[in-house]
Amino acid sequence: MLRIAVQSKGRLYEETVALLAESGIRLDSGKRTLLVPARGFPVEILFLRDDDIPQAVADGVADVGVVGENEYAERKKKVDIIKRLGFSKCRLSLAMPKDEKYNGLEWFNGKTIATSYPVILQEFLVSKNVKAETHVISGSVEIAPGIGLADAIFDIVSSGSTLVSNRLKEVEVVMKSEALLIGHPNIDGEKKAILDEVIFRINAVQAAYGKKYILLNAPNHKIGEIIQVLPGIKSPSILPLAQEGWSSLHSVIDEDRFWEIIGKLKALGAQGILVIPIEKMIV
Repeated sequence: MLRIAVQSKGRLYEETVALLAESGIRLDSGKRTLLVPARGFPVEILFLRDDDIPQAVADGVADVGVVGENEYAERKKKVDIIKRLGFSKCRLSLAMPKDEKYNGLEWFNGKTIATSYPVILQEFLVSKNVKAETHVISGSVEIAPGIGLADAIFDIVSSGSTLVSNRLKEVEVVMKSEALLIGHPNIDGEKKAILDEVIFRINAVQAAYGKKYILLNAPNHKIGEIIQVLPGIKSPSILPLAQEGWSSLHSVIDEDRFWEIIGKLKALGAQGILVIPIEKMIV
């Protein structure tokens, strides 16, 4: 049985559980407990606070865990990064009162900076030769300047709306963060096999993100031009139709190029264009 540590609440929890479900790792419904087995797959989920996950994996309480890169960098535990998961993206930034004039990092010299990430902040300040005092706060860091507790803050930024509502402005991005799959350095063979299957399934789900399956009918004399528009994963599949001189082409396109590609296909004489969502893709 492979034990995966997952954040107990918040956006990272929601996105992680959704990814696992898409990968066929579904949890028993009903009241959630600290440790929940998956249905029909040798995995159990251990729900923890995000800042406890690196320690739990390092100690072997969990075999692997999904955690924000910010917590991985802050805790500095002896764990391996197995895979970057590409979701729950944010950044760790320095922010200051919006009415203050910012003239570069020297502004922070002699100032007090409130943060929940003192290790990352201190490493950055030392690397930039900035001498500032760190005030550690466990939550609601953004209110510190407004109540006179600090001159500036160092905190997670996603949309920036929290900074705006507290009359702060982001002035320096120190690091970018995303969800990581981390693991104990010495996972045994049986659990490693289960982990490999989990990663295979996650890769299949993520490979389908932003992709559409497209089918169309086209005159044979236009196939060469259409192939240039529809390269596919390797090349489009081409099947002859019952109507002489026509073929059916099947391929995969990027969703963000969908309308651009459809317009080109129509101009080349494509007909009966059908676009289908892709749930999983093995590449």
